[in-house]
Amino acid sequence: MDLQTTIYIVVGLSFALYIGIAIWARAGSTSEFYVAGGGVPPVMNGMATAADWMSAASFISMAGLIANMGYGGGLFLMGWTGGYVLLACLLAPYLRKFGKFTVPQFIGDRFYSKTASTVAVVCLLTASITYIIGQMTGVGVAFSRFLGVSSETGIYVGMGIVFMYAVFGGMKGITYTQVAQYIVLIFAYTIPAIFISLQLTGNPIPQLGLGSDMSGSNLSLLTTLDQVVTDLGFGKYTTTTAGSTLNMFVYTMSLMIGTAGLPHVIMRFFTVPKVADARTSAGWALVFIAILYTTAPAVAAMAKLNLHSTVNAAVMKGGDLYAPEASLKAEERPDWMKRWEKTGLLKFEDKNGDGRIQYYNDATKNADAKAKAEQAGWKGNELTVNADIIVLANPEIALLPNWVIALVAAGGLAAALSTAAGLLMAISAAVSHDLIKGVFMPDITEKGELMAGKIAMAVAIVISGWLGLNPPGFAAGTVALAFGIAASSLFPAIMMGIFSKKMNKEGAVSGMLAGLFVTLFYVFAHKGIFFIKGTEFLGLIGGANSFFGITPEAFGAIGALINFGVAFVVDKLTQEPPEHIQHLVESVRVPRGAKAVDGAHAH
Repeated sequence: MDLQTTIYIVVGLSFALYIGIAIWARAGSTSEFYVAGGGVPPVMNGMATAADWMSAASFISMAGLIANMGYGGGLFLMGWTGGYVLLACLLAPYLRKFGKFTVPQFIGDRFYSKTASTVAVVCLLTASITYIIGQMTGVGVAFSRFLGVSSETGIYVGMGIVFMYAVFGGMKGITYTQVAQYIVLIFAYTIPAIFISLQLTGNPIPQLGLGSDMSGSNLSLLTTLDQVVTDLGFGKYTTTTAGSTLNMFVYTMSLMIGTAGLPHVIMRFFTVPKVADARTSAGWALVFIAILYTTAPAVAAMAKLNLHSTVNAAVMKGGDLYAPEASLKAEERPDWMKRWEKTGLLKFEDKNGDGRIQYYNDATKNADAKAKAEQAGWKGNELTVNADIIVLANPEIALLPNWVIALVAAGGLAAALSTAAGLLMAISAAVSHDLIKGVFMPDITEKGELMAGKIAMAVAIVISGWLGLNPPGFAAGTVALAFGIAASSLFPAIMMGIFSKKMNKEGAVSGMLAGLFVTLFYVFAHKGIFFIKGTEFLGLIGGANSFFGITPEAFGAIGALINFGVAFVVDKLTQEPPEHIQHLVESVRVPRGAKAVDGAHAH
């Protein structure tokens, strides 16, 4: 059976499974629509949470980022998994005990203010919509390569699939679908990694293979990779960092507290029966996430080595990497390269007209490597590889069987669709439950609210699809900005709501608005949208477009500090919260008893 037919069968079966689950798990009440009836077992919720959180960024992009960045890419591993520890210890049990449906509802009731709830909805929508652009882009990338359609058509198909199980099933349908998607994506990620680890090191466990010696060599895989990339003019794989130490620290913190503040992930902890189950399911989620996250560094290193080996035959055989015969003849490039060239994510340009692919580093700081490259006729790097193809193309680069390649296609789509569904659920609940019922129509019937939720979900799907087709420049290509927005706006408000009984509504609202505004201003200013007398404003501090060298994706942690600072200053200048609110905060922090998840607004 040829590759394309195999892909159609495997992806088609996975889609049929998701739609079948949605039909079986249709939501008949607002409780089922928002929190799956509050009866999801902890292990199953942990699996669904892992799928909800491991987005196209985790499955498709993360290993690619590590492959490109080397050691510096570790900040994504530390930030995202560290955020889960924060979530499990500091937020999940307390929010579950509060017994509400959504994050804005918790903020509105805790800070006894519809204004606070509305501001939280604005923050949630800003973070979720920014995040969903990346998911829709991931859907387009996977479809365009594996199903032979344009990325635009791929986004339309993805919108249709999500519509089927998210609108009809709500959180109940999404939860059970995400369990299936987790199983698909984890097999899709680990099976190719096992194959490739065996090929390169003889060790079937990728995590151990990363530290093992190469087959038939006394050099370790990482030592071999370091030699190859430095000889080709790239930075040393095991020591390269992501900018300054300050930026790396702040970036990691931003991802960490952004993870803990992501509303679509927090909502998952409202679906379990008891407070203890919230903490248990967070622990299970960490286990299920760790399977992929500990495999990702091995996938990144092995894929990079395989890619260089494909282009430069001398990598594995030893010899001069710059010898004319060492580089691959353009007409002999493998089929997988030609297939990926059609997507535009891999580009070959024969700059010196010698009919060979020379994959060296344009901006090398290694004078010896540059001199060797120029002697070999090098006129600039001739191969451009988008980080997003590393995982998806990995089994093709390693010449693995067709069914493995098809499984990776299904896994990439499962990762993007599962997170898109979770984000859409958070958006729908914020609009129907927090705005329509909580602010504008408090007397709406349950049936009316359920219909409003489904309409809000459908509208959100259309908007997210349009943004995927026309991504705004400030958000294209990254979901780190969404984490920064959640970190700077929602996380501090949730933390202060749980752990500071004296924090009042004026402080919380002021802090959320300050954190959100400062972070968005920094992002837009970094892109040159704001100017002061012809000079880009942020260029005045610490170099072009930077505040002490901090990148916009990392700025969420600074926004969070501003949020906390403004909130505590305003709180000191205004009245204390009412006595009953202070007692409520104290009761939420006592680890005994739990409310049923009824979603009732405080009045």
